[in-house]
Parts: sequence; structure tokens; C-alpha cells
Amino acid sequence: MNQITINGAPYGVADDDLELSLLEYLRERRFLTGTKNGCERGLCGSCTVIVDGKALRSCRTPVEKAIGKSVVTIEGMEGPGGEPHPIQKAFMDAGAIQCGFCTPGMVMSAYALLLRDPDPSRDEIRKALKGNLCRCTGYQQIVDAVSLAAKVMREQALPVEAGCLRKR
Repeated sequence: MNQITINGAPYGVADDDLELSLLEYLRERRFLTGTKNGCERGLCGSCTVIVDGKALRSCRTPVEKAIGKSVVTIEGMEGPGGEPHPIQKAFMDAGAIQCGFCTPGMVMSAYALLLRDPDPSRDEIRKALKGNLCRCTGYQQIVDAVSLAAKVMREQALPVEAGCLRKR
């Protein structure tokens, strides 16, 4: 059977589901609705998830391409006790959330950036988030949030890994 790991848990994928987009599979088969369907064209970033450590647009990724890989969604970010990930907390603290529709994709893109670079410049943050659109907050607060999250995680020696990936 085809298998995919989502937020640290293995799932079998039926052959009939292999042609679904990863977005459809996550939302309709796994009921992980934090990943948003914004444009279905890979242009807005609302559907961003992490696949084997890299940010991908789940609306443009066939679930077949995720077989045998590890997928992290916004639901997998929280800590073992249900506490928000430092990136999520920084988004709240910096006022980088309004309607919340784009926020999961922004958080996931920020997470992928911080996995590879724990101390990004503001320009690197902007570059990492350039494929994520927001119509409510303005981008300054979002860049501030990612910068704050990076600083807090470095200063407190917090792991960047999502809660679902930390040893419990």
C-alpha cells in the first residue's frame, strides 16, 4: 500500500486517491483544514505545506508525489502540550494575523526558511515569503513576526522543528 507520513503519523493512501492534489487529500481525506484553498493555481501560498523540509504548494502537488515522504501541515506545528509553535506565537505577538486565511501558508513558508537559516535577514525573509499573498495585514508585520520568531528561537535555544517532529 502507498504510505505518506503527515504530522508524524503514517497513513495509507488508496490508489484512487493518488491523483488528488495533496491539498484535496489533506482537507478531504485527512480533515486537516488548516491548509487553505486560495487559488488552486499555486499563486497565493495559502496551501503551503512542508514536504521533506521544503515548502510546497499543496494545490499543485499530486498526492502521488508525496508518497513515502513526510508532510507537515499547520496542525503539526503545535507543541506536544498543544502550545503554539514559536513561529505561530510570534505571528500573534507581532500582529501579523487578521482574517487568518493566509496565515497557515505564511507560517509554513517561515518554518521552511528557519529550518534552513535560523538567522535570516529581513530581505531573506521577504524573499522566502514572496509567493504568499496577504490582503489584510500588510507585509511589514509578517516580516517582523518571522524576524521575532527567529530571534526568540535562537535566544532561547528552541528547536525549529514542528511539534509533531519533536521527540515526545
